[in-house]
Amino acid sequence: MQTAAPERKVPRPRADALRNRERIVTAAREMFVEHGPDVPLDEIARRAGVGNATLYRNFPDRDALVREVVVSVMDRTAEAAEQALAETGDAFAALERFVHAAADERISALCPMVSSTFDQHHPDLEASRERVERLIDEIMGRAKAAGQLRTDVGVGDLMVAAAQLSRPPAGTGCGFGDRFVHRHLQLFLDGLRAPARSALPGTAVTMKELRQS
Repeated sequence: MQTAAPERKVPRPRADALRNRERIVTAAREMFVEHGPDVPLDEIARRAGVGNATLYRNFPDRDALVREVVVSVMDRTAEAAEQALAETGDAFAALERFVHAAADERISALCPMVSSTFDQHHPDLEASRERVERLIDEIMGRAKAAGQLRTDVGVGDLMVAAAQLSRPPAGTGCGFGDRFVHRHLQLFLDGLRAPARSALPGTAVTMKELRQS
């Protein structure tokens, strides 16, 4: 009787290869924030402490690297949201913690990266985006149910305002804007508290509307 050949396992990446990949993504995220998504790839490799060949072995083109940076930032932001939900009993406190964590992750720097040539429907990107949106919706839903968050705001309202307030003003360095980010975000968050002191014009913005704009 012929025995079946043992199933071959997919080889796992070596630990040093994973570290190199993480260093490249970290360096790219930092340099995209500082200089924009058109920074030379060899400069990213130099900051990461790897050779150009290592960078291109992990990311064959700029779009692949930009996409990985976007996914990385969204995944880290989602982890902050999950941690806020798990560790904070107060719903509005969880919302505040998430917004400030998102600013620290430089989520606003993602906006100029999503150009017309960017594949916005890549499975990795869509999965990360859906995870973030689901978690934000859950945090906001809890705060509304607790009577802490005004009911006339949507997930899109939160993300637009957080991105705008955490983006450095035009013509200034990131360090300059960092002085004010968390201060201004807290002013915005205080304006989200219920009961609302004024009526907002228009209707709550959804993430679907943002993607279609």
